[in-house]
Amino acid sequence: MSDRGRDRLVEVFTEGMAGVTPDVPPSYEELEAAALSAMDERAYDYVAGGAGGERTVAGNRDAFAEWRLWPRVLRDVAERDLSVELLGTELSVPVLLAPVGVQSVVHEAGELGTARAAAAQDVPMVVSSAASHTLEDVAAELGSTPAWFQLYSASDEAVTRSFLERAERAGYDALVVTVDNDILGWRERDVAGGYLPFLDGEGVANYFADEAFRDRLEEPPETAELAAIREFIDVFGDPSMTFDDLERLCAATGLPVVVKGIVHPDDAREAVDRGADGVVVSTHGGRQVDNAVPALSALPRVVGALPDDVPVVFDSGVRGGADALVALALGADAVGLGRPYVYGLAVDGADGVEAVLKNVLAELDLTLALTGYDDVAAVGREAVVRADEM
Repeated sequence: MSDRGRDRLVEVFTEGMAGVTPDVPPSYEELEAAALSAMDERAYDYVAGGAGGERTVAGNRDAFAEWRLWPRVLRDVAERDLSVELLGTELSVPVLLAPVGVQSVVHEAGELGTARAAAAQDVPMVVSSAASHTLEDVAAELGSTPAWFQLYSASDEAVTRSFLERAERAGYDALVVTVDNDILGWRERDVAGGYLPFLDGEGVANYFADEAFRDRLEEPPETAELAAIREFIDVFGDPSMTFDDLERLCAATGLPVVVKGIVHPDDAREAVDRGADGVVVSTHGGRQVDNAVPALSALPRVVGALPDDVPVVFDSGVRGGADALVALALGADAVGLGRPYVYGLAVDGADGVEAVLKNVLAELDLTLALTGYDDVAAVGREAVVRADEM
């Protein structure tokens, strides 16, 4: 049972009595401002920016304003259960850390700091292929905390298969195949700054440590880094990937496969028909296609297109616990958190990520109770109403 909301309030107010206020702001807007102050400007733009004029980034947020939680009262919510079952594993919370690569440009601890915070709060982490630390090192930091590995299929099938095998050996619980980033989107902030962190040797740890990737090199990255970076650019992503390739990939691993980057119900159906065990409704945080449909607007249609037993995870635009509850009410089985925890990492390393997680989960717990539910798994469409219907 959960009392994360009360525990966090007691912690904060007790420290406040001693004159100690939080180092990590609870407000998303203030958190982002603090991260901007802490980060290199180009790195901040890389994290905060989106495709084109960033209309999809804005649309992801605006979509939440189209829905209202509809509280019910006088229900026994003294004890609450935040746990959910996903892909056969019971999670203590319905929140995952969405895959974000190149975290070393945010804070020197990178993904290892994020993993420490995730483990401390028992929040599952989805680890990016483009991490600044190897998938093995991040898995070791997570320990028994559920871990999913996010895969970008490489243009070299040998590298893709090597990543699959490494994820299996490292004990990951699921594979997240991202299908909306095989070609880099037009990101105006990065273009204006002429900045791509991979060209500085950031976010390539998994590739430089991979035997199949190293077999492509004339010299190892330790002695010829620039040549290795060029080879990474050549091998990263596979724009020729089709559903046939997805089907072969699903058959090639014993891990459950979740397809990330789905916004169309037909794509969701075909992904499952081809062997996927679940999907992630996502616009890549608005970073790939400008003026795309908001992820939240797509969520009910994708959920409606799939059998009830196929898990649907949602990300893109979630900023706090109330947002997470709206997505759960619209059919998501769990919610991915992205930029907020990255900003926490920028502000205070692992402690910053943990503070963000405490705040988001506290708000989720309290909002769950205040809308009249004691079990997050029981929250359904009746918990929300469209704003234009009131």
